[in-house]
Amino acid sequence: MSAKREKRSKRTLAAEIAGTLVALLFFGVPAYFVLINSMKTSTEAARLELGWPNSFEFLANYGEVITANDGRLLLAFFNSAVITVFTILLLIIVCSMAAFVLARRQGMAKHLNYLVLVGLMIPPAIVPTIWVLQGLGLFKTFPGIIFLETALRFSFACILYRAFVATIPKELDEAALIDGCGPLRLFFQIIFPLLKPVTSTIIVLSSIQVYNDFENMLYFFPGSENATVQLTLYNYTGLFGTSYNLLFANVILICIPMLILFIFFNKRIVSGMTAGAVKG
Repeated sequence: MSAKREKRSKRTLAAEIAGTLVALLFFGVPAYFVLINSMKTSTEAARLELGWPNSFEFLANYGEVITANDGRLLLAFFNSAVITVFTILLLIIVCSMAAFVLARRQGMAKHLNYLVLVGLMIPPAIVPTIWVLQGLGLFKTFPGIIFLETALRFSFACILYRAFVATIPKELDEAALIDGCGPLRLFFQIIFPLLKPVTSTIIVLSSIQVYNDFENMLYFFPGSENATVQLTLYNYTGLFGTSYNLLFANVILICIPMLILFIFFNKRIVSGMTAGAVKG
């Protein structure tokens, strides 16, 4: 038995070393490349090399990115934060309630489950969506883009919530109803607190998707005053040249919020994703 355990420990150690090397190769090298070039002059950064700069321009480059275009980057951070926060709040409330109904009422929800799955497969049509938003007076507005982002992430979040709700015993609902608990109180005071692992997963994954969304922001939320962080990358690219040092500095700055979010919630992502894999 000791020989088998020793062999397993060696295999585990080898797998960990291999995983570390792969992570360094696919994450460490690109991160180092972007970081080191963000500290170079425009001439040095244009070579797109991994070497150290002759002189570090950290303060100059990052200061210029933050103050460029009358602080447009700070406005972009504000816009992205508003869209991301309110989209996640709406997504959590709507999807968790919908998933609870779909998981508990199997007969009524059978065909609705198919519609939710269809939402993962059919992409949104750009022109008809713009017509709808214009007809509702929501085009180029915060409520419009928030509702749109919520609709686009609804199917994925609802499926995760439904799988997790299926692991919660129905006897818990029955006991609460016998004690005089109403439907809303049942959900928000008893069921919803149990959904913390999958809620954490949805917060991280959906926040990254909404925060990094480029295409939908470009089509449905245009205008310089509506710029989001991903659209600020356009400030340093042009027809006749690209300021790679400023571009990479911008990339580093806009990655910081999502990196912090991932660090705080990373332990709960896997548990939320695998919830309901066996039961439900």
